[in-house]
Parts: sequence; C-alpha cells; structure tokens
Amino acid sequence: MQHLINDIDEVDFDVTRGGQVEIIGWLYQYYNTEPHDYAVNITGGAVTKNEIPAATQLFTTDWVVRYMVDNSLGKYWLERHPNSDLKSNLDYLLPGEIQTVDSSENLEDMRLIDNAMGSGHILVYAFDVFMKMYAEQGYSSRDAALSIVQNNLYGLEIDKRAYQLAYFALMMKARQYNRRALQPEKVKLNVHVFEDTDTVSPEFLDALSGEYADDIKQIIELFSNAGELGSIIKFDKTFNWTKLRENVEDMHTDALDIFGMNQSKKIVLKVLTIGEIMSTKYDVAVTNPPYLNKFDPDMKKYVKKNYADYSGDLFSVFIFNNINLVKIGGYAAYMTPFVWMFIKTYEKLRSYLVANKEISSLIQMEYSAFEEATVPINTFVLKNVPNGSNGTYIKLSAFKGGMNVQRDKVLEAIANPDIDYLYRTNQANFKKIPGSPIAYWVSNQLLHDFLVGIPLKNISPAQRGLTTGNNNLFIHDWWEVLFNHVDVSRSWRKNQTSKKKWFPYNKGGKNHKWFGNRELIVNYYNSGQETAEFGKINKNSFGFQGKDYYFHSGITWSALTSASNTFRYSPQGSIFDSNKGPMLFSNDDSTIFSLLGFLNSKVTTLITKVLNPTLSLQNGDMDKLPIKKEIFDQNIEHVVRINVLLAQSDWNEYENSWDFKVHPLLLHIADDNLSIWYYSVVLTNRGAKNVPIFRLWGVK
Repeated sequence: MQHLINDIDEVDFDVTRGGQVEIIGWLYQYYNTEPHDYAVNITGGAVTKNEIPAATQLFTTDWVVRYMVDNSLGKYWLERHPNSDLKSNLDYLLPGEIQTVDSSENLEDMRLIDNAMGSGHILVYAFDVFMKMYAEQGYSSRDAALSIVQNNLYGLEIDKRAYQLAYFALMMKARQYNRRALQPEKVKLNVHVFEDTDTVSPEFLDALSGEYADDIKQIIELFSNAGELGSIIKFDKTFNWTKLRENVEDMHTDALDIFGMNQSKKIVLKVLTIGEIMSTKYDVAVTNPPYLNKFDPDMKKYVKKNYADYSGDLFSVFIFNNINLVKIGGYAAYMTPFVWMFIKTYEKLRSYLVANKEISSLIQMEYSAFEEATVPINTFVLKNVPNGSNGTYIKLSAFKGGMNVQRDKVLEAIANPDIDYLYRTNQANFKKIPGSPIAYWVSNQLLHDFLVGIPLKNISPAQRGLTTGNNNLFIHDWWEVLFNHVDVSRSWRKNQTSKKKWFPYNKGGKNHKWFGNRELIVNYYNSGQETAEFGKINKNSFGFQGKDYYFHSGITWSALTSASNTFRYSPQGSIFDSNKGPMLFSNDDSTIFSLLGFLNSKVTTLITKVLNPTLSLQNGDMDKLPIKKEIFDQNIEHVVRINVLLAQSDWNEYENSWDFKVHPLLLHIADDNLSIWYYSVVLTNRGAKNVPIFRLWGVK
C-alpha cells in the first residue's frame, strides 16, 4: 500500500486525465501474474477452462486503446458528420481520406461493443469520445452520460472479476457527470459476464412449453460451456429474442421452489440477454481479444467445427467474428499478435480479409515492444466493405525501447505523414505475393519480381528431415562418442550399407554463412532402427521425412534466427532435421552454388522479411522465394565456391585446433547388469603449447 501511494504518480489516479481506469487495469493484470505464468509458461499443455481468464487477460496500453477507438468510432462519426469538430480531439486518428457517408442514424442508436472487455479500458475511453459527440448534438452532460452507458456501450467477458471492474469503471464515468447514476433504478448497463447453463434444473427444462420451448432449450445447450467459449459461441439460426424472453418471464414458479426454478429462470433470462447482444449488429466493435492456441479437448473440438479456417488461435476467431459483427460500413478494431499477417497458419484468414473486407489502417510494432505479451503485437482497424481505397500503415520495427517509444513514433507520423515509416498502399497488392502476406512496405519492383519470378519450390523444393522423438538420446556432439563409430564418408549413398551408428547431422545452430555448424551427429544405425523402436515403445513422435534426400549435398540453414539469414553448403554424407535444420536439394551442383549465393544476399534477407518477419524461417517461406534466371551465372557460382572453400577451411581449422583425450581410470562392476566407467577427459588447445584447458571427471 505504501508503494501504491508513494511510487505511483498522482496523475495516474486522476479520472479527468484517464488515469484511474489504467490503475484498475494494470493492478488487475499484475494480480493475475502468477496464475497467468502458470497457465501459459509452466504447464506446457492445454490451458484448462478455469485457467483461461488468467492466461488471456492482458491490459491494453492506453495509446493503443485511443488509436483503436479514434480510427473506428471516431472515423465512423466523421464519415457521417464531415463538419464535426471531433477530429481535433482525436489525437491518434491516422492521416488518410475520410469518405462522406449519408446517414440519418440517431446518436442514441449508435452501438459499440467490446466482446472481450477485460477491465473496461476500451469502453471507458469510448465513453469519452461519445461524450464529445453528444456535446456537439446539444445534449447536457448529465443526460449524455446516462444515454451512453445505457444505449451506446456494450461489453462481454468470461472473467467475473474483470467484469466487475469494468462495471465499476463505467459506473464511475457515469457518476462523474450525473450524481444519480448510482441509483439502481436509474442506470442499467449493457455489460455482462458469461456463465454456464449447466445449473439449469431438469424440472425447469421440463416446464418449458409452447412455440418457443425448443429454441430456449437450444440456447441453454449452446451456453452450457459459455464460461469457456464466451463470445465465440455461434448461433446457427435467427431467434426472436423478445418472444423467448416473454415465454420465460411468463413461467410460473412456486414460492417454495424446491427444484430451483427461480434460480434457473434468472440464469436463462440473463443468457437470453447476452444472446441478443451477441446476435445484434453494431456500428463499431473494438477489442483486445484473447491470445490462446493451447485448447483443451472441448474448446478444440468446438473451434475446429465452427471456425475451421480461422482456428489457429482464439484471436484469429475474434478477427473473423468481429468484422462480421458490425454493420456494412462499420469498423472493427483489434490489438493482436502480428503473426496473422504473415505465417501460413493464418493464410485463409488473410485471404478472406483481403478479398472481402478493407484494412483501413494498421500499426505494426517492434518485435518485443509489448512486454506484457510473449508475442509481437500489431493493432489495426478493418472496415466491413470490400476493398475500395488505400490503407494507412505504420511500421515501427526499427524503434526499440518499449510502448512509450512506439507511441511517440505514431504521434510523429500523425504530425508528419511524409515520414518514411508511414505507408499508403492498396491491399490488392498483397494478392501478388504468395500467401498474401500483409506486406504493405513492398516496392512495386519487388511486387513485379513475385509476378515474373519462378517460385523456389519449382527449382529446389525445401525438405523436412528426421524427427528423432528424443534428441537427448539420439543426437550428440561429435566428440561425445568414439570417432571410429562415426561415418563421415562423403561418398556414402543410400544404396550402400554402413555398419556405423552415428552420422553428421544438420540442425541449425549459430549464424555461420557458406559452411559450418558441423558439430552434431545422429544415431541412424541400420536406417534409424533404434529411433523407430524407441518411438514405438515409448509412443514418441518420430519420423523420417525427406528420407530419399538423406546424405545428399545441398543447402541448409538455421530456421530459428534473430539475425540475418545464414545459408550453408552441406556436402554429401549428412542427415538433416525436420524442424531446425531443413535443406534444399538439386541434382545439379551449379544450381546449388548459384542458389546459395542468392540466398546469402541482402535481397533474400529483404524478401524473407516480407514473407515472414518472425524469428522462424520455415520451408513454406522458402518455397515462395521468386527466382530469376539472372542468378544462374558462372561468375556467381565461382565466387560462391570460393566462399564455401574459405568458410570450410576456417571451420576445419577450428575443429582441428583441439585435442580430446579420454583416460579410463577404473572399471567398477556393481552387479551383473551394471558396469560403470570412471574416466577423465582432457581438452587441449594446440595453439597454447599443449597446456590442458580443463579436465572433466565423469561417469558413463
């Protein structure tokens, strides 16, 4: 409490400056820190129903909230009121054309929803924007405050404590302008928390009768797991909510109520209210949806059944849902991980949005800017119309230092639209790139290269390799086994037989170009016999993908990297990993070396950052690289071969500069089935006049 009072600036508690709701939100997020870490980082498995609130509850930074609301609700209003002074009050409204829309919509009929509202930060700021609209229309602040919380703002949440905080925050906003707002008969908010209907009594279900009984039972069934599914519950038909509510309200219940009829009636009426909110069309939807892909079986089954094309993560389901939750011409705003913009998992979502909706604006943040999430973040606004105009994009990848730095750079771009990290482009261009990545910064020249270039998969398709099922058992450093047990023959072919157990293995590693990372060996005795036997016995996941390419020369790379891409020549005789060390192959060595030169160029680094700017460069990304015939040149091939030889010489010198000597000391027989070698390993650097660097004692 002392830290709360002394360490936090008093301004942060000032409701007139937006501080109070941030205090509520941040305190609740840190209140959830331990259960969040447990659910997300420790268990490793599916997040259970009870863990979802803690795992997905992330407070939205204030400037991101303002960007989302300004560019959705604010823009929606300005399109219908071109002479409005509201624009001067929207600090985060991005530059761009605002198209005039004819509308006779009454302000009291405008609706904004946050269907994953958390502690209510978005709704509270939307309240402030609505207040400015009402003031323009001549309403008193007292009347406006009550109208906003009762007519304009809607919120849904699965976390009861977060719902209570949101309810409290909105009531305080209303009370700020109207003293009577706290009187129960005065105000009824449209914010609700999901509850399961599994406590509805069988007697209540039996008592349902009449024309709408089956519909009510269907809704009760839909909400049986509402505490987990929340806003992604899908209605397969249109319901007459007024008639359903009247049917339930007219049900007779006894005063004694031994079967819990009154409680069941209360739950069902609440569910009907939430169902009607979910099935209503809104002018604007703004949310920071849950980020979750470790589904428990029930959630996984439901998502796959109802949202198969968008099932990569809960946030992608919300992206699809919310843009269809708003009216034609309405806006949906989000803060989500930015992986949906690039990786294959979300390709169907991208294709759907690019073809059917309009990306109004987007801000892509620096990779680690949002410390509260373990994923890179973007925030963006979609419009529920087919693409018709250029979108506005801001790329903050180059600006490190956290969310305050990101905020300042956004404000700079708003003040100066000619700044070099603000882009204006038409999303139709995204279709010209395989996989339709949201690569708004790509030049026309590169777009042309994608159209005329040959996809790499048509020349040298990327291959996945071996999955051992237990890397600790089957993969070692080369000095961990007797060297005469390792087959390093570069002439080895799959139609020959090797009696040795260990073989060189490509599995990514450090950022060495041209040649290197020749440190690992894999147990592939008798074509992987021990790997297969171990996997079957222990029910481990193992596999021999790309088996026809084992021991062939080719190009390998480190799939996971935080630096520039590094591609290496791999001579004959190696096996490769399925995930961390994939490879490219060709029957023509000239093709391999020419491709290697292109892949290690700055051009490829640029293109791969277009296809996938995350830390992982996968086979699917490589297959899409556009290849032009100009790279197949004898001079290029010659230079690349020299680079490989120099790197190989350097690597061999590194390998050969160390001596490893094993000294057995004692053989101790504990029983008939156990023998233990005590040994000493001496590591010596030849360049240091054979002085031992360290001596390791161990047991094997």
